[in-house]
Amino acid sequence: MLPSYQRLINPKSVYFRLPFPWVALISLALALAGFFFGVAWSLAFDFERSTYTECQVDNYLPSISAAIGSYEPQRTVWQLAIFLHFPLRLVLAKAYLEHYLKKFRRSRRLLGILAYILNVVEVSALVCLSFWTSSADYPTHRNAFLLFIACSESYMLISYLLFRSGPKAGLLPLEAKSLRYKRNLFSVNVVCFGLAGYCFVRHNSYCEAGVYTFFALFEYIVVLTNMGFHTISSWDFHDLRVVCDHQRGLYLTQF
Repeated sequence: MLPSYQRLINPKSVYFRLPFPWVALISLALALAGFFFGVAWSLAFDFERSTYTECQVDNYLPSISAAIGSYEPQRTVWQLAIFLHFPLRLVLAKAYLEHYLKKFRRSRRLLGILAYILNVVEVSALVCLSFWTSSADYPTHRNAFLLFIACSESYMLISYLLFRSGPKAGLLPLEAKSLRYKRNLFSVNVVCFGLAGYCFVRHNSYCEAGVYTFFALFEYIVVLTNMGFHTISSWDFHDLRVVCDHQRGLYLTQF
């Protein structure tokens, strides 16, 4: 039997084991809950204020900045959701980094590391734009939003290309499904981002009724497809679990 001090230093207890797909789904649930609460509450209780624009024309949906960052309790709920989902997103990013380093040949590992950096910067920019809102600090919010969009689009493209570079014939059904959804979500995301930009410019140029509503709608789709893209990790790493114990801390392992 080990001496008491050795048993205290080297306990075999595991603090928790969590299937990896749960991490991805909990992260999605937090972000989705904060997003839908902000939009729904704004429409129900802050409709006039949240849909107002300087053009003063008819508008039926709030922009994301207005829905989650301009009024209470929407702002607090969104910030809490993003704060809680931040460490989970870092776990997702770490899983992909380990996958890139282990599964891809040396010539593609640098792209994998770049994808990891973009992923971490993206979620960090999301936290920044959530806590430095457009109503409180517009320059910081704007810069964080631009950084978020740039890293988000770049990460999704690089991630898709990396997974597509693997052997097509040897893909399992779930892997083929993951690759297909990556392509489709990225394509929809890019198209809707372009349409949102077009509607935003057109609204500011011509002040047409309803155009800002389409801007908000396309903006929603950009956010939702981004969430969906990151949730595909629940398929990519369906056989992993997150473990936390005394000796190794937090790490990923297979079932």
